[in-house]
Amino acid sequence: MQIVALFHPKARAWVAGRKGLVIKLRAELPPLIQSRPVAWFHAASLGEFEQGRPVIEAFKARYPDYFILLTFFSPSGYEVRKNYAQADYICYLPVDTAANAKQFVQLTNPKVAFFIKYEFWYYYLRVLRQENSIILSFSAIFRPGQLFFKPYGGFYRNLLNYFDHLLVQNQESADLLEGIDVQQVTVAGDTRFDRVTQIVEAARDLPEIDAFVHNTFCLVVGSAWETDREILVPALNAIEQPMRVIIAPHEIHEQELSRWEQTLNGSTLRYSAYKAANFDLSVFPSANNLLIDNIGMLSSLYRYGQVAYIGGAFGAGLHNILEAATFGLPILFGDKNYQKFQEALDLRSEGGAWAVHNTNELEQKLRKFMEEPECREIAGEISENYVRSHTGATDAVMRCLTGYLQ
Repeated sequence: MQIVALFHPKARAWVAGRKGLVIKLRAELPPLIQSRPVAWFHAASLGEFEQGRPVIEAFKARYPDYFILLTFFSPSGYEVRKNYAQADYICYLPVDTAANAKQFVQLTNPKVAFFIKYEFWYYYLRVLRQENSIILSFSAIFRPGQLFFKPYGGFYRNLLNYFDHLLVQNQESADLLEGIDVQQVTVAGDTRFDRVTQIVEAARDLPEIDAFVHNTFCLVVGSAWETDREILVPALNAIEQPMRVIIAPHEIHEQELSRWEQTLNGSTLRYSAYKAANFDLSVFPSANNLLIDNIGMLSSLYRYGQVAYIGGAFGAGLHNILEAATFGLPILFGDKNYQKFQEALDLRSEGGAWAVHNTNELEQKLRKFMEEPECREIAGEISENYVRSHTGATDAVMRCLTGYLQ
């Protein structure tokens, strides 16, 4: 990581955030914790934090005397949520070495430790078990190809036995764990459904977006990468009917924003310029594309769309489709890398989402939704009902926890 940090800003943040971290924690934490019991929540990155957030907040409401410690592995989680008000202390997780794990666990002395979805750190798990902490994993998901289930995966299988309980997303995960004789398992579901429901309830009214859309068919593009842009732009440029497009690129930097502006037909307006003009659309009378050049708006934007395209599946992996589904939107995404996302498989099979292969398929699907609003409405209802029917995982986690904290 130190070598990579010479060339990569996220790696530099990863290294810098851990420099002198244990010394800092030793100085700062004891006066803050005092005699309070500690609940430690660990998230790899921002996505896992959002997944765990309903449990953090439910735990804090039920056990207000606990000190809430939140750690992150990745800068993309820590830098965005380092001021999260529901945690008493937020920091990076020190690197998983025998010395670091022993110092960290003995310093914080967690009564209960939660690992969100993934994250299986050998030394931390071993020391937590030695210190008799309660160790839980929730919203975990397992697949046959993982190392736990390989003939040579004995070391990784043993890690699972450190947990007091694994609360998994689906029955397939439970069956896989049963097959390797891991017994402390409950199918509790995915807390992301609870989180996106919270997001809908807290979504902001954005009158400037409503004014931009102005009762016109609107496509919301969320977390789009360059590979998505290469498919999207020719399809959008081929459609003559009036439409509005709201685009939230995954990476917000000048080069990427300029590429969208240069390749899209029509007039493209940046949100920052719109804001600088006090959201006066008369200054931009021909704008039909809105480029979101900030972080934090996307979850509230979906309410103003009729269809969503979610990026990532033509590259490393599909981004979050549940926020769009919660708002009752039909969902489109690439057909290359979405299979490990259960919600994408479910919504595709139920008729709320479609995986498109190329520009032609995307254009045809958009035209169909524009010309057949009843088809669009049916698909949107499927998406919304899917999310609603899968809420409740947070309550399942809290019920399980109650048995250990009695």
